[in-house]
Amino acid sequence: MEAAASETPAVDTASDAQIGTISSRDQAVAGGGSTVDGAGLGFDLPQGWQAETPESNMRLAQATIPGPGGPGQLAVFFFGPGGGGPVQANIDRWVGQMELAPGAAPSPETFEANNYRITWVDVKGTLLPSTMGMGPSTPMPDARLLGAVVEGPGGPWFFKVTGPDSTLAPQRDAFLSMLKGVRGQ
Repeated sequence: MEAAASETPAVDTASDAQIGTISSRDQAVAGGGSTVDGAGLGFDLPQGWQAETPESNMRLAQATIPGPGGPGQLAVFFFGPGGGGPVQANIDRWVGQMELAPGAAPSPETFEANNYRITWVDVKGTLLPSTMGMGPSTPMPDARLLGAVVEGPGGPWFFKVTGPDSTLAPQRDAFLSMLKGVRGQ
């Protein structure tokens, strides 16, 4: 079964998922404009990212990322404590959703932030249509996928950004800053 990347949990914990609450902040951490809190995790959206109501109850949060190539999208998934499958399986699935650009060899990286272990990947190429009804209906060339698994008490949580490379390339550091700012509620 597909896990976080396809919105189908590896274990049936979807009924336990909580949709996060999003609030504007006058003074934002790391330049963000909205704070997301839900399912035991909090984080700040980067400046300019526009919070949206999640499209499904399997999404903790969702945002649009405006940019020159067209909008990108952030989706944050939570399938209940321990749900969603192993870290490497999710990374492999995300990489498999892309036809890699020539010479691209995505390599996951891991870091610690605020007592959370974060494994993330940056993939460039053609975003392929999903068999699960999510993502593009036709191949999207010159795309980018930024994916991260945040492990910590009550987790894991899955962060996935997809969209045009020209929109997401300049947002890569903002994505990492958002991840470095995750915190418990």
